[in-house]
Amino acid sequence: MLTNAPKGTKDITPDRIHRWHHIEKKFADICKRYGFGELRTPMFEHTELINRGVGDTTDIVQKEMYTFDDHGGRSLTLKPEGTAPAVRSFVEHRMYAEVQPTKLYYDTACFRYEKPQSGRLREFHQFGVEIFGTPNMMADADVICLGHDFIKEMGIKDVVLEINSVGCPTCRKRYRKALQDFLRPNYDKLCRTCKDRFEKNPMRILDCKSDEDKELVKDAPEMLEYLCDECSEAFNELKKNLEAMGLNYRVNPRIVRGLDYYTKTAFEFVSNKIGAQGTVCGGGRYDDLCREIGGPPIPGVGFGLGKERLLMLMDANGVEIPEDEPTQVFIVAMGEESKKKGLEILRDLHQNGISAEMDTLARNVKGQFKYAARMGVKQTIVIGDEELQKGVVQLKDMDAHEQREIPFGEIISVVKQQKEGI
Repeated sequence: MLTNAPKGTKDITPDRIHRWHHIEKKFADICKRYGFGELRTPMFEHTELINRGVGDTTDIVQKEMYTFDDHGGRSLTLKPEGTAPAVRSFVEHRMYAEVQPTKLYYDTACFRYEKPQSGRLREFHQFGVEIFGTPNMMADADVICLGHDFIKEMGIKDVVLEINSVGCPTCRKRYRKALQDFLRPNYDKLCRTCKDRFEKNPMRILDCKSDEDKELVKDAPEMLEYLCDECSEAFNELKKNLEAMGLNYRVNPRIVRGLDYYTKTAFEFVSNKIGAQGTVCGGGRYDDLCREIGGPPIPGVGFGLGKERLLMLMDANGVEIPEDEPTQVFIVAMGEESKKKGLEILRDLHQNGISAEMDTLARNVKGQFKYAARMGVKQTIVIGDEELQKGVVQLKDMDAHEQREIPFGEIISVVKQQKEGI
């Protein structure tokens, strides 16, 4: 047990970390291109924030949170998603007092106690973006377009953008009654969770993963039929904006998202290449969330994108992720005096921004060369008694199998030139 990671978690080992570095850099780059600034929030938050922000009818709050009391008796929760902490930070630091809109992005670990499966872990990692301070549907189109462009830049094809409107409290009240009236004759057939949702939030029944409940709701009324004028106009405006940006979409009236805070826009990017739960990115608008946690009534819109699922989808699309560059220089030392000089050169290389290594296992010369070759090193610096006397090293190109003498004082400049391809 001590030699295994906890269930639902995974190590990211050095031979795999280049994959993560690649997508993290690309996401940061595109967010900056779109005008978003990076936000970092704590790994844990006050439990009440998650309860109120995510919603007490969600699976997350009801059965998936990692919650504990600290030594001061305060209830804290490892964050299960990125939006509620971002909203809390927006309010706490009075970002709403600055020129709006506020555009934030984050890259964070999240935690949910759920059944581990492909692409779904108890510790998972999420990209996210949020725009605060504007009710305009241009903001919704902006975050959707960013998600679309990022997925495309990752080399992923055959992903479909699905959109819906989940309305506002005004029109949802009418829809709630219509949905309850539809479901009531089959109430006893609902799963236990959905029976609890029937009174608190019947729209969440549409999102149930139970095959039986899916069948019961297949002919249920749709939210789009009950939108108020304001929500209907907003949804039409969103579609116009997406069309102006050249984005194809499909209206899916069954999208409700798994969180209670959404209003109006809800969207998902869906693929059929990563199993039944094919959502790789999803989000929407949440105009009441700031006020719900005790802040001013500031509108917001954003999305979350799972890094594990993104990498799965890239693999399914045959995307080749470039590996990190290997160590540039390996120093082969012959004898104790050569080793001392090698350590001096190693230090100089590191201080000049050059990746370099040296043997630490007392291998013989042949073993050192063999080790350097296995590492994929581009160049070796060879130092022996003869080189010490002459004040030079042998610089060997491992691919071309060519070598030349380099004076001690020219090593850094020559290696830098090699690195830059001069």
